[in-house]
Amino acid sequence: MSDYSCERLNSRIAEIVNTLIANGEIKNPGLSRFASVNDIYVSKDKAYAKLYVWCIDEKALESSVAALQAAAGFIQSRLGSVLKTRNTPKLTFIADETERNARRIDELLESINESK
Repeated sequence: MSDYSCERLNSRIAEIVNTLIANGEIKNPGLSRFASVNDIYVSKDKAYAKLYVWCIDEKALESSVAALQAAAGFIQSRLGSVLKTRNTPKLTFIADETERNARRIDELLESINESK
């Protein structure tokens, strides 16, 4: 699969999943309406996809990831009907902790600057 078609598939999957979350089509009380898919990695054979989820409220991040993982079958079926590809990837949702890690690095750098 070329890089262009892979990127196009990634952005299309993110768009569909984010639309499902925003429209409230995923009926799970643990899912925050402020959760969104930031990054996607689809395997070369399109059999698996890792979706990195971010949420404004850090406390709701873990429950949102669990809710999305519980609804993975529903989301996968919706992806299959919209994408109309031969194979629909098996979805795995992962908490995106990039912002939390960046904040921690900033704190460590600040503490180093303060000690000097």
